Amino acid sequence: MTIQTGHAATAHASRYLQQLAKHWSHRNEVTFDATSADITLRGNRIELRAESGALIAILSTGPEGDPARLCEVFEEHINRFAFREAPLPFEWHSA
Repeated sequence: MTIQTGHAATAHASRYLQQLAKHWSHRNEVTFDATSADITLRGNRIELRAESGALIAILSTGPEGDPARLCEVFEEHINRFAFREAPLPFEWHSA
């Protein structure tokens, strides 16, 4: 399992978290509220936290997962909802 943690400054973290969670809930296992989300996406896990002024993403890939691709897919989707300030400048760190 590979874990990538990303951080992006935004005043709209809660809005983006909820929009992405609702979007992915149509085909994936998702639980969320205004400040956190847990998304299971094709054997991978995405945890989101909306903090004051930032969106935190923790991406965990399964044994067959591709960490770089999961980050890419996440960023493509989140930037669709954050189009007014896209691209959100995520800084990724391996755990």
